[in-house]
Amino acid sequence: MAVSRAKKIEQVEELSQEFKSASSAVVATFAKLTVAQDFELRKAIRGAGGKYRVVKNTLAERAAKGTAVEEALKGLEGVNSIAYTTGDPVALAKAIAKYIKDAPELTLKLGVLEGRVISTKEIQALATMPSREEIYSKLLFLMNAPAQRLVTVMNAVGRDLAVVVNQGVKENKFAGEKAAGA
Repeated sequence: MAVSRAKKIEQVEELSQEFKSASSAVVATFAKLTVAQDFELRKAIRGAGGKYRVVKNTLAERAAKGTAVEEALKGLEGVNSIAYTTGDPVALAKAIAKYIKDAPELTLKLGVLEGRVISTKEIQALATMPSREEIYSKLLFLMNAPAQRLVTVMNAVGRDLAVVVNQGVKENKFAGEKAAGA
C-alpha cells in the first residue's frame, strides 16, 4: 500500500521532532522477526524509557537532518529500525542487549551517544555499565563513608571505656578499693 506524499511529510516532521530531543539512538536490522518478538522488543524499549520505530531509510535520513542522530542515519541500506531515548542511554543499551541474547534475529548496526556515532562494540560496552541510579548510589556511599568511619572511631572510645568498666564490675576489680577506704 502506497503512502501519500502528505503522509510522508507528516511522518518526517513527527520523527524530526522526536530526533531533536533524543540524546542517544541505536540503529539495528532485523530478519525473520515475528510479530510477538517485535512486541516484546517494543515493550522492553518502552520499559527503558525509549521509543522504537521501523522507518524507511530515506524518511529517517530526512528527519534526522540537523539533529544529533544525523550522522548515524546517513546512507542506511536494507531494513532498519531505530531505538532512541531522551533519558538514560545505558538503560536503552541494556534493554536491547538483553533482547538480542534472547532473539538473535535483531542485529545492531551502530549507535549514537550524545551526537557521537558509536560502534556495536561500544553499544555492548555501554550495556555493561551500571545505570545512572547505581552510579549515584555508589557515589553517595563513597561520599558518606568517611563521615561514617569517623563517627565509628569516635564512638569506639566511649564504647571501649564502657566495656572495660563493665568487665571490672563483673570481676569485682573495684571492690578492693572500697574495702581499703573503709
